[in-house]
Amino acid sequence: MQKQEFYQSLTKQAQALISTESNVVANMANLSALLFTSLEDINWAGFYFVDSPEELVLGPFQGNPACIRIPMGKGVCGTAAKSQQTQLVEDVHAFDGHIACDAASNSEIVIPIFKDGKVYAVLDIDSPSLSRFDEDDKNGLEALVKSFELTLS
Repeated sequence: MQKQEFYQSLTKQAQALISTESNVVANMANLSALLFTSLEDINWAGFYFVDSPEELVLGPFQGNPACIRIPMGKGVCGTAAKSQQTQLVEDVHAFDGHIACDAASNSEIVIPIFKDGKVYAVLDIDSPSLSRFDEDDKNGLEALVKSFELTLS
């Protein structure tokens, strides 16, 4: 199966899990579990909520214990939230200001999640491999996030 087909299937599975549930935490918990068990070569998948204009706070996730609070604009998650743009990082150790919550992580993708036109949360996925994520992953995960955003209104 090609990546595009894989992500289309994954998005359909995600929609089936969350379409009838209105609780955002429950939906994030199921999405993080779906991503963690479906994506190959990852060691963390989860969410950070915007807790204030200054920081993100840990939400539902799968993987090792993580940083609880991340300053807005710091690390890959804080940068994605502040810039309102997906961050695809081939080598987190070369990312200026990277926050090492798990020393085993070497690459990362973070997608901002919007509600009412503002960043509400971010989806964060880490891998122990360098250059794990590419444009197909970015496009597929952004499509999955867009389908999740529809449940937030």
